[in-house]
Amino acid sequence: MKAEKSLKVCEKGHKYYKSSDCPSCPTCNKENKPDSGFLSKLSSPARSALVHEGIDTLQKLSNYTEKEILKIHGIGPASLPTMRSSLEEADLSFKE
Repeated sequence: MKAEKSLKVCEKGHKYYKSSDCPSCPTCNKENKPDSGFLSKLSSPARSALVHEGIDTLQKLSNYTEKEILKIHGIGPASLPTMRSSLEEADLSFKE
């Protein structure tokens, strides 16, 4: 059974449909996507979750364990390989 989608309007006036209470606007997410860096490689929910937690650099990301990152709402296991490879490229890793 699919959840019913309802019309939402973001602060900038973009209209979109969502079946959840998540206020994330798809149009704003596309406009705010970085052109480069590790955040540009992540999905919108994962990117927003990290930025919301103040994790916007690889150095900050390396201060967390994978388990801690997975506890953040919006981060799923599919995001970990991308984060791991970005950390490795910068000679960094998740905290043990």
